[in-house]
Amino acid sequence: MAGTPDKKLKLKICGMRDSENIKTITTFQPDYFGFIFYERSPRFIGEMDFQVLNQLPSAIKKVGVFVNPDFDFICENIRKYQLDLVQLHGTESPDFCQNLKEKFEGKIEIIKAFSVGENFDFSILKPYETYCDFFLFDTKGKNYGGNGVIFNWDLLENYKSELPFFLSGGIELNHVQIIKNLKLPQLFALDINSRFEISPALKDVDKIKKFVNQLWLVGQEPNY
Repeated sequence: MAGTPDKKLKLKICGMRDSENIKTITTFQPDYFGFIFYERSPRFIGEMDFQVLNQLPSAIKKVGVFVNPDFDFICENIRKYQLDLVQLHGTESPDFCQNLKEKFEGKIEIIKAFSVGENFDFSILKPYETYCDFFLFDTKGKNYGGNGVIFNWDLLENYKSELPFFLSGGIELNHVQIIKNLKLPQLFALDINSRFEISPALKDVDKIKKFVNQLWLVGQEPNY
């Protein structure tokens, strides 16, 4: 398994929107919920009742996903939804990350996402390391995430940074054992989305329950 044997791999469920769906999946105790603030996404949060987010257990961190946002827009939504983390999924610069980090003075954590293809250059990550808390590696595709396909995870053996990262992009039920066999010390969390949906932003509860049961085996089961 990634990391040390006693380290539980964390789970982020992204593209959430439906209030009842959120309440049900909360019982499985994921570590993160992702909410998408990108209007062109079919999982755009829209005018969701922010009280639903504010009533989540404190153990479940709220991640706002943004794509090349206006700075004021991202700041407004961090405050409105009391976000714990911000995921930058576009071409945001290291300076943008720095300004955001300084604006909130350590009150939020920043995930910078990168789309990985066969010729991905890991050296581009270096300028971000000072201002980001995590990286996220997704599949390079026509959309900013939610493409539903995996990339060649062997490429991550070229990752030399000490910053922990989220693995995203087409993860599904039959990938659990493959993921556990990956030898990637900085793999911190899995990010699941489109492969666990009934329709955009509506997650299949049974599929997620099965995934959680396979991911967190003996001695690591959530108490739902």
